[in-house]
Amino acid sequence: MPRFGIEEEVFITEPERPTIRSLYYLARLLARNPVFYYTHSAHNFTRGKDLKEGLMSGVEISTAIYEDPDLVVDDLAHRRADLAAVTSGLIVPVGHLLDIDTPTNTCAVHIHISGISDRQRVYSNLIHFLPILPLFTINSPMVAGRYFGQSYRMSSSFAIGPIRNDWTVRFQDVILSKRLKTIELRVCDPCWNLDRVRYLVRAVAAIASLDETLDPAVETYNTLRNEICRRGLLEETAHLAEELQSLVDFPMEMLTRTASDELYEAYKAGGLLAAYSALDNGYRNGIFKPREVPIKRKSHIGAGMLGFAGYFVPRLPFYAFKGLREM
Repeated sequence: MPRFGIEEEVFITEPERPTIRSLYYLARLLARNPVFYYTHSAHNFTRGKDLKEGLMSGVEISTAIYEDPDLVVDDLAHRRADLAAVTSGLIVPVGHLLDIDTPTNTCAVHIHISGISDRQRVYSNLIHFLPILPLFTINSPMVAGRYFGQSYRMSSSFAIGPIRNDWTVRFQDVILSKRLKTIELRVCDPCWNLDRVRYLVRAVAAIASLDETLDPAVETYNTLRNEICRRGLLEETAHLAEELQSLVDFPMEMLTRTASDELYEAYKAGGLLAAYSALDNGYRNGIFKPREVPIKRKSHIGAGMLGFAGYFVPRLPFYAFKGLREM
């Protein structure tokens, strides 16, 4: 039986940008359940020229492994509640922050598939449906305060990209993970709406259970990829949505009215903080609606140092282990 795990990355903003206070929240999360969160949480820093917009990027939580796709999403809901309980900043599940242009500063939701006898078949079948799968949670409509389309992250992030000949190359949309030995779907944006994540994982489970090998059509996907990033569902890919719907039930409107569309409308209606507060409210409470955000301008250095000592330093052996396994 295929087994599934989820890694979810989100920004924590204070209130417009992430700060090193995020490390303090991770330290609190680790203290809440040290055995689990030592290996089921992580942090990311911005890189290169993007450092001018700030050091901190997103934080990550991940689930245990399950055969039932609904159980893995239920576990994610529990992990979200744990993160929310230790966090006073705004939890912003979005592929890329709306007001800046930092391609190394992105967040994602990754689906891992293990326990399969024919990994090549599952890999090929995922690529067959790759023009459709990101649309369940696609959620990165803006860059530097301007509308981009469905996903600036999918278009520009360093951490993903078109499908290559070598499936172990890390930074592409679907890979064979060297460290975990799983098939890893990396292309999807994070999204506050757990229903969207649930339908995505159900779709992945249905694809992973297929006995036949479908045409991956890699060249077609790579050719259409930029248009998918901008426009989402295309005339050229609509037949794949119908084919996927023959395998697993899902509302077609999830693909035609996306989380990215909803987020852009929230931004147009109320601006940046309204959009971020709606995302935070959705993540915490399941209600995508702006709420009042108290603005407290304060130094984050002290909390960041506590987080560095309480989270980063204790996990140094794990960072080394991960680095060696991914080489």
